[in-house]
Formats: sequence, C-alpha cells, structure tokens
Amino acid sequence: MTAGLMISAPASGAGKTTLTLALARAYRGRGLNVQCFKSGPDYIDPAFHAVATGRASVNLDSWTMPREAIEHLTRRGADADLVLAEGSMGLFDGVAARGAAGTGATADIAEMMGWPVLLVIDPSGQAQTAAAVAAGLRDFRAGVTLAGVVLNRVASPRHEALVRSAMADAGIAVFGALPRHAEIALPKRHLGLVQAEEQAEVDGLIAEAARFVAEHVDLDAVLRSARAWSPPAKTGSLRVTPPGQRIALARDAAFSFIYPHMLEAWRDAGAEIVTFSPLADEGPDARADVCWLPGGYPELHAGRLAANTRFLDGVRGFAETRPVHGECGGYMVLGTALTDADGVRHAMAGLLGLETSYAKRRMHLGYRLAELTAPMPGHAQGTRLRGHEFHYSTIIAQPDTPLAVVRDATGAIVAETGSRRGHATGTFFHLIAEDR
Repeated sequence: MTAGLMISAPASGAGKTTLTLALARAYRGRGLNVQCFKSGPDYIDPAFHAVATGRASVNLDSWTMPREAIEHLTRRGADADLVLAEGSMGLFDGVAARGAAGTGATADIAEMMGWPVLLVIDPSGQAQTAAAVAAGLRDFRAGVTLAGVVLNRVASPRHEALVRSAMADAGIAVFGALPRHAEIALPKRHLGLVQAEEQAEVDGLIAEAARFVAEHVDLDAVLRSARAWSPPAKTGSLRVTPPGQRIALARDAAFSFIYPHMLEAWRDAGAEIVTFSPLADEGPDARADVCWLPGGYPELHAGRLAANTRFLDGVRGFAETRPVHGECGGYMVLGTALTDADGVRHAMAGLLGLETSYAKRRMHLGYRLAELTAPMPGHAQGTRLRGHEFHYSTIIAQPDTPLAVVRDATGAIVAETGSRRGHATGTFFHLIAEDR
C-alpha cells in the first residue's frame, strides 16, 4: 500500500524543496520507491525531484486542472511505497477566484488526495509564536490534516527547546529540527532555483541534504505519519491535444520550461517529439510538422542565440510552410529583438514583431485563461486554454494580430495577448490544460 504526505509551509522560502529532496533521497536509500509531485505551476522543482528519486515528477494544479486530470496524474504513484508532494508558497495560498478544481492552493491537493501535511516551519526571529502559526494552519480548514512539523534554521539548542515545548503544548508533533547548514543551499536565480540539468553537483547536494536531514529528523516518525493511499481506480484523462504528429521541440538550458505532463500527454496521444538545441546552433527537424519553442532563460543567452544563424535560419525556413509556436521565452525569441540585462539589443528570429526588454524588469506572474481568437498548433479558434505566466521581461512592442483574449484569475483582461503572423504564433503563458 502506498503512503502519501504533502510537504508545505506557512510561506515561501521556508525550505520545502530542500526537505522534500532530502526525504526523498533518504527513503530511497532505505530501499523505498518514492514518487514526488509538485503542487502548483512550477517547472523547475520536478526536475530536482527526478534526480532525488530516479522517477519522473509532475505538477498537480487545482486552478488549471480538473479533478479527473489530477487523479489521472497521481496514478503514477500507484506502484510507489511513498508519495511526497511538495507544495508551493504557503499551505492555503491561492487565487481569489476558483478555477477548474480549486484556487491553486496546496491545501486543495492535500484535501483532494487525503495526504496529511508535513509543515516546514522556520522559527527565525520567534519562538513560541511558531507553535501558534502551526496551530492556526492545522485548524484553518477542516478537510486538511496536519501530520506534524519539521523546524528549519533553528538558532540554538535553547531556541529549539522553546519551540518544541510550545508545539507540545499545542498538541503538534515535531519530527526534527534542522540547524542552519549553508552547504546544502541550492543556487537560485530570478525565476527560482537554477535548473537541475545545469548543476553538475546537484546529486551531491541532494545526497548531503539527505545525510543532514537523517541526522536531525526522525525518519521513522515521518514515515508513520504518512497516510495509506491508493489512487482512484478509474480516472479521466488530461484531454491534451498535441500540436502535431511529429514535434520539433527546442530543448536546452535556454528552452527547458515545459511541463512534464504535457510532453507525456503528447506522446500518449501518439505524437513523436524530436528535440533540438538552439544553443548548439541546431535547427528544427525538417521532417517535423510543427516546431515548438518552450520558455526558459533566453535572456541569459541572447547574444549567443542571436549569433546562431543555423538555428535562426532553420526556424525561419520552417515557418515558411509549417507552424512554429513559442511560449514565454520561446515567444520572445520568435520576436524581432530581445534586450538583455545590460541593455544590449539582440536581433531574434523576426517571425513576430514582438520586442522585449529584460533591462526594464517588471514581474508578470499569475494564472491565465485564454480564449483563442485564431488557431494555434493543436487548438482551434475559440478554444479556451488554462496556463500560467511568470517572467520579468517588459513588452516594448507587440504589433501583430493578437492570438487570444487573455484573462487573469480574477477575469481581468491582461495585455499579454500573444501574437500571430503567418505560420508563427506565441504566448507569454505556459499551457497547462485545455478548458472544456
């Protein structure tokens, strides 16, 4: 029987990812099959999960995905001994308006799946108040069960004792307390953690985190707190339409932000995916019937991309006869120009008139519901798509015909409409699911 546990916190930055990776590796070292999931629209953490467990991790998101799609995705944990799902932000943090199956909060997934919550509490700058925070989270929503807490970044044995005593008075189990340990900090950049495939030392960092956590956390008690769980016997599907039969997919350090469940759904629907690397100056496969450029960090590689003529000419030639679509960073590269952080303007593919600047930074973040005003690869005009937008680049020009009417989670129309010109289309949001 599989056991399930959700790892969450009162807020971002408490140490959820580090604890998730450490526990996953520690239990794997004990011979358990561990399946990780990520609650919310994050494309970086699942790659770290895969390194820790040796199994692919996918996102579960209650705002963009209907319940049957979430249940379908959780079935990959049916043969695991332990499911560890990592939350996003704070436990109850979501948007104001309910989406496909909830507000996007971690608590939605925990309640839906019946997974108890292991809280990561950072008591820096407080002591007994940390217990009040944990007790408030425990009692906030009847359908969410608290398994216990792990304290992170405790300052001293005295500090730990004060917090533990208050937790005991509140009836909350403390499974362990982690002192500050800089050696296991994972590198970060402007969209979150540096991607797993960019870090040669990531496996060693996870191993060290597992060793450190095993010294300070009662792994047996944590395992006992997980609830026996089995996925629904019959589930729906993701209802994802591939953009083509043979898909040329840009895939390297500049283009890696695509949700794992999307790639799996394309393959499950019979599509073939052929990857190419723009950073290696490769163009799309000439035998493909669609080219897809996902998001990533093109702003960090703009000069190199602008100089890679085989890539640029290959994409331009492809777009003369077949569809090319870009998401976020991919959309920016399909545009006319991209200005980097130093204010240097780099010419891009020019298939769209979009011009963006990373020198003029402003965060764009949130769920998106788009109704297509024109077709894009795999989706007809009028299709409603759910996704998520997260970038810091500013639009300097977006002169082409809008691709969609795009709204945020409150229903307000946003300026990032996407674009279309000829066979080229692009959006700033990353597609997560069709809205049917």
